[in-house]
Amino acid sequence: MNEINNLYLTAPDGLKLHALQAGVRNDTRLPVICLPGLARTNEDFRELLDALAFDTKEPRYVLALSSRGRGLSDRDPEPENYSVPVELNDLLAVLDQTGIERAIFVGTSRGGILTMALTAARPQAIAGAVLNDIGPVLEMPGLLRIQSYVGKLPKPKDWDDAVRIQKSVMEKEFPGFSETDWLRYTRLSWQESAEGITGRTDRAIAVNLREIDAAKPAPPLWPLFDGLKKTPLLIFRGEHSDLLSRDTVAEMKSRHPDVAAIEVAGVGHPPVFWDETTIAPICAFASRCG
Repeated sequence: MNEINNLYLTAPDGLKLHALQAGVRNDTRLPVICLPGLARTNEDFRELLDALAFDTKEPRYVLALSSRGRGLSDRDPEPENYSVPVELNDLLAVLDQTGIERAIFVGTSRGGILTMALTAARPQAIAGAVLNDIGPVLEMPGLLRIQSYVGKLPKPKDWDDAVRIQKSVMEKEFPGFSETDWLRYTRLSWQESAEGITGRTDRAIAVNLREIDAAKPAPPLWPLFDGLKKTPLLIFRGEHSDLLSRDTVAEMKSRHPDVAAIEVAGVGHPPVFWDETTIAPICAFASRCG
């Protein structure tokens, strides 16, 4: 792969935020900003960064951010700050510090929620949006599944044990994964540290998941989604997703004047950006956005 570099930025409260960046800024092509899922890091986007930043015809600047408490970003001593409002303010600070006024946003799950939330805070920053297995309506089975394991997994004894643990919570999402795929996904989820094999995200991010209650579904986010109407939109949905329903995708398509939707066969929540199946449509979308 081509060179992908580390970039460290500062949250409004002083916490260090880590990003991966690749490519060269220019005035002719929009940058792309990638935002990972709730318990995921910017490492999920390396293949996409490589494809977008070093495209032979249309190379562009790409930045992938790890929210606070994830990856190499600082852990927050106040777990309640692992919330959409705080993380949105962090994103705004990243835009200010990098001087990015307008970009294409690629958001997986929680990253897609942040993208929709940005329409309320700085809508002019969004030139296009890719929502990966996320929408204005979050299905309760998916929320309860995520609540059941985030921040609660046991510490692996070794990498084989880490793979076993990863399979125990994600095997239904990726039934077609090979053993090589599982090791790859596991290494994106865990890391070697002085304490042995530990998760790449702060276990305390689970604090705000306590609010999930099957008897009290959260209100849908249609007002935020409708804020994307002025920008092109690309939606990915895993065929077996338990968080984003086909009905919600259909409603998203009916409410948006410029939208394309792709259902990724054989996977649940969320599809991974590892190969041409998902990467090529994003590259084509970025080209169309500008």
